[in-house]
Amino acid sequence: MMMNSRWNESLAEIPAKYITYSHTVFAYSAFMLALIVGCFTHYYKIVENEYFGYPQEWFPSVSATTGDRYPARAVFQILIALTSGPRFALVGLWYLSTRTKTITSKALLAIGLARTVACGGWVYITSTDDHLTHDVAMVVYLLLTLPWQLGVIYTTTGKAYPLALQQRRQCTIAFFGTLPVMIYFFIQHKVHRVPGAYTFYAFLEWSLIIYDVAFDALTAFEFDRFVLRITEKHKKIIV
Repeated sequence: MMMNSRWNESLAEIPAKYITYSHTVFAYSAFMLALIVGCFTHYYKIVENEYFGYPQEWFPSVSATTGDRYPARAVFQILIALTSGPRFALVGLWYLSTRTKTITSKALLAIGLARTVACGGWVYITSTDDHLTHDVAMVVYLLLTLPWQLGVIYTTTGKAYPLALQQRRQCTIAFFGTLPVMIYFFIQHKVHRVPGAYTFYAFLEWSLIIYDVAFDALTAFEFDRFVLRITEKHKKIIV
């Protein structure tokens, strides 16, 4: 008597681009809803920093919005938790879509996974909880963003997806072009204690979120050719 396994017809098929859509929606919702809730419930508290408050400073930083006060912090962390599944799936699918470029694809897979874990570090360990750990996780995340974005651009098939390639380059230029200006305003705030400098820093910090999520949203172009299929495995007994 022998047992032979075979796959039955598909139980469900999900277009892979929905992974990208869900990641984009959850990520943007996490930050935007936290900003709305934070401003509605603790506006004067979250725009205040160690040197100035309202009206000199009138727009909150990402960290103050997402990590300092309940209920904005809870809203943010719940939605970011929902983002993590699509995020890991997105990294894995990109590896599968570019696996012919073996070394680069494997390196990108490792970078993408490490970057996702680093994101969890600064999301769930707030600056109020542990300022050093929060900052280290943030720096690691930013450092890994450079090879991640450059690697994705390198593995993008330009002839097949010219618009995706162009928009990825624009997001990367915008992201890393913003960093020096953001650092300038942070120095103005931290070292020279210029009133209002932290508000400009906060605007630039929020813009990084927009560019970062938008970059990964462009994977919808490539993922349009993939389908996630769920099948049931049956065992057939052969006598």
